[in-house]
Amino acid sequence: MEPETEPVVSEGRMRLTAVIVATALFMQNLDSTVITTALPAMARSFHAKPLHMSVALTSYLISLSVFIPASGWVADRFGTRHVFRGAIVIFTLSSVLCGLSPNLAVLVLARVVQGLGGAMMLPVGRLLLLRSVSRTQMVAAMSWLTMPALIGPILGPPLGGFIVSYFSWRWVFEINVPIGIAGVIAVSMFIPDVREPDRGGRLDLSGLVFSGFAMAALMATFETVGRNLVPLSWTICVFCAGSCSMLLYVRHARRVEHPVLDLSLFAIPTFASSVLAGSLFRIAVGAMPFLLPLMLQLTFGYSPMQSGFVTFSASAGALFMKPAIKFVLARFGFRDVLTWNGFIAASMMGAYATFQPSWPSLVMNVIIFITGFFRSLQFTAFNTLAYGEIPRARMSAATTLYTTMQQLSLTLGIVTGASILELSTMLGHHATALRVDYAIAFIGVSAIAMIAVPLTARLHPDAGESISGHHHDHHHHDTHHH
Repeated sequence: MEPETEPVVSEGRMRLTAVIVATALFMQNLDSTVITTALPAMARSFHAKPLHMSVALTSYLISLSVFIPASGWVADRFGTRHVFRGAIVIFTLSSVLCGLSPNLAVLVLARVVQGLGGAMMLPVGRLLLLRSVSRTQMVAAMSWLTMPALIGPILGPPLGGFIVSYFSWRWVFEINVPIGIAGVIAVSMFIPDVREPDRGGRLDLSGLVFSGFAMAALMATFETVGRNLVPLSWTICVFCAGSCSMLLYVRHARRVEHPVLDLSLFAIPTFASSVLAGSLFRIAVGAMPFLLPLMLQLTFGYSPMQSGFVTFSASAGALFMKPAIKFVLARFGFRDVLTWNGFIAASMMGAYATFQPSWPSLVMNVIIFITGFFRSLQFTAFNTLAYGEIPRARMSAATTLYTTMQQLSLTLGIVTGASILELSTMLGHHATALRVDYAIAFIGVSAIAMIAVPLTARLHPDAGESISGHHHDHHHHDTHHH
């Protein structure tokens, strides 16, 4: 096996690339969360029921999950830089279309196109960054990349509230235009075209159909279950069809040379553990931005602005974590960090269950800030470890599969949080969800995150040491194979 050539990049260049990629991801993250705040206003202007408006969110998520699997092949075929830049253009133009839509049908169509742009932007951006840095820079690069994912959802709600209150909901989409233009210029000026040799495989179309249908059907199931939007029998049928399609895909992936989602990557223990344990952790994290603002606004009587400032502190905590990440991973190694930190982060999320309306918001801010701190460390560690032992030639396959799983688990988080909340409200015969129901939901999702702890404890003590720089109780040995 010949040694891999590591790209040589200066720290400044690595940061610049990371920030440019992060800006595009920020646009996408901001977009998803700003819209939630604007849904009631959009419903009024389209004369539609607010409940039916969730289709504006779902159509985008479904489109995202259908197209993400194709992103790796597209990036290998047309070059990471071209695809990334093209994705920003598609995303920006479809945002303009969303803002101009005269009715719900046009909006949904524009959101589907936006999903195509987003699907190419997320994994391809990550791939672009991973291909442009050396393994020792991965931790730093990844921690830059998780920034927008943390800031977007936090700025989203207050910004959305502000735009809808003082302007029109249509401006929610137009904010993307200046960011998109800046992104395209920055990519053209500063980012080199990094390509692996094109492996010349054809696009696995039947695999894309199987995986796309399975993802769309599962997403649709998650969205409609328990919402009384469609009859339960429909939801069950869609779920069964989706599951069959998934099994067909698994069978198909074994027979093809370059499947769209390369399941054989699960044979790499660090990757498998990052995906499985990481997904459990993400389910809990995905539920938080849904549950917390609802509890603060509906049962504590906070205004959308006040609630936005309380939830903002999670982001602040994450920012404080950034400088420490490299040091912590080098000192303790991935296994110990993921296990102990995972335990702390899950417990802290469970602690939200103790919040009382009588508490000063500063106390809640502090708890949420500390949670954000540990959560950010956990995310960066999972996101980096996933790629630690992936050969460069398989990097695009890995980012595709990882991003797909990430998307699924975050969506699943919202659904899980909502389901536990509804179930608790129903069993308690409450007319609307009370504080105790939210408490039960917080405990429920943090219990799911807890399941990840024993999974990460099974990692090898040396897992990912080439990235973390942590050496486990033995003399420093030369890791370069000459």
